[in-house]
Amino acid sequence: MKIGSRLWVLMLVLVMVWSVGCQAVTDTGKEAGQPQEQAGESFPVTLTDGTDTEVTIESEPKAIVSLIPSMTETAYALDLGDKMVGVTTNDDYPEEVKELETVGDMTIDVEKVASLKPDLVLASTMNGEAINKLRDLGLTVLSYEPQNLEDVFQMIRDVGQATGSVEKAEEVVSGMEEEKKQAQEVAAAVKDDDRARVWMEVSPELHTSGKGTFMDELITLAGGENVATDHEGWDPVSSETVVQWNPDVILFTHGDEKAIQSRGGWKKVNALKEGRIEALEGNLVSRPGPRITQGLLHLAEVLYPEAYSDVVGQ
Repeated sequence: MKIGSRLWVLMLVLVMVWSVGCQAVTDTGKEAGQPQEQAGESFPVTLTDGTDTEVTIESEPKAIVSLIPSMTETAYALDLGDKMVGVTTNDDYPEEVKELETVGDMTIDVEKVASLKPDLVLASTMNGEAINKLRDLGLTVLSYEPQNLEDVFQMIRDVGQATGSVEKAEEVVSGMEEEKKQAQEVAAAVKDDDRARVWMEVSPELHTSGKGTFMDELITLAGGENVATDHEGWDPVSSETVVQWNPDVILFTHGDEKAIQSRGGWKKVNALKEGRIEALEGNLVSRPGPRITQGLLHLAEVLYPEAYSDVVGQ
């Protein structure tokens, strides 16, 4: 693969905050759904984050910087928008983030972050060395990289504790759990013989979602069978391999349908024969934040529109 293509794929997956190649499940140091220290909104609050660091938030944060889009979306879902003072150039949701100061992209300007004087920095383990540098400067940093939906729920609860938004966090998680339940009900309404074999691609180089990725979990929860489930992480596969797998549905988060239809040898694939090529909004199915279950529900609708209509409605 050319260097430019490698960088393109890296930015695609990282910008969407996906766990590329990361197979280790985040250990938050407690059972999902259970607070670590305090059950209410009192401070100080002590949490163990995804870097296995014990982080103490001494008082309710008044200024927050986010280093990753999924964390930004989490903060806004918890009604913390008025406390946000900095985000990255990759942040695009909600619309208000475009008015905030930016502190870099996947490369964080540590000095810029410090200049904003945040009480709390929300990060991903993918921010790497920037996390240590910020902590060395005395800043309070909470960092997570959820590997599945349960991890996302716990991350949101933790951020709720860290910001004095415990009740709102429970409200958000409850809504997400309901969306997950609805998707599973759609899947349960489909006969085993009717389950769709799914090919998901996230780059022109045919990188797909193998075992241990968020998208693999979403496909399974929505009642689909991931044709690449025997692969690990995000390794690319050959065009010939996809044709051999012969998926019933092709899902993509890049490019367009015509490009897929024009590939040599693909006309024999069931998905092309049946016209089942569907675009997904990449941010909904890849960012491990509060909208991920919306992506799950949309996936269930795309795979099984009739069952979705019966269970969820129009």
